[in-house]
Amino acid sequence: MLTHIDHVGIACRDLEEKIELYCSTFGLTVAAREVHEEQGVREAMLLVATADPGTGPFAGGPPSGPDLRAAAGADADPSPRPDLRAVAGSGGGTGTEPPGAGLGASPGAAAGGYLTGGSYIQLLEPLGPDSPVGKFLDRRGEGIHHIGYGVTDVRAALAAIGATRIRLVDKRPRHGSMGASIAFLHPADLGGVLTELVEHPREDPLVEHPREDPAAGWER
Repeated sequence: MLTHIDHVGIACRDLEEKIELYCSTFGLTVAAREVHEEQGVREAMLLVATADPGTGPFAGGPPSGPDLRAAAGADADPSPRPDLRAVAGSGGGTGTEPPGAGLGASPGAAAGGYLTGGSYIQLLEPLGPDSPVGKFLDRRGEGIHHIGYGVTDVRAALAAIGATRIRLVDKRPRHGSMGASIAFLHPADLGGVLTELVEHPREDPLVEHPREDPAAGWER
């Protein structure tokens, strides 16, 4: 059912500060920025790795520098990956840039700028203290908010999981990052981990479906 770990969602108080931290520390790139008013959150998707559509293995993000590569026993990378932060609007972006801005026709790219088989870190900043992520930060502080897993068919996955003891936060898919169709599973039934199912678009545009309970899921 699950195809890969799509992303790790991390709640933070200052999105720009955390973008700079993760990009400078790990050499990541900003793949997309979005604002989801209905969820009360501003986010950035940082690309960690992509799968080569021809060979299948995962390629990590841009190297952090020759010193770290040498310490790891790796040869110098003759063709480092481009830094997408500038084209994705990390320098003071408004959060309204289209999903995948700057990715263009990158190898493996599908609709909405999503890179096939990619994995991401999703940084989440609340739009206000009363938003679900704002309440999460108030209770637990900064840290991991949820785990997102890729699925090929989110509706089929919901039907299969709904037939078990696991409770569904979303009974129907709704709009997610980079044009994905997503749904959340109740953390109380999964060891305290808020779990997201993610189906990225292929050819047809996503039809948004309203949530059953707008207040559930993100707040935990």
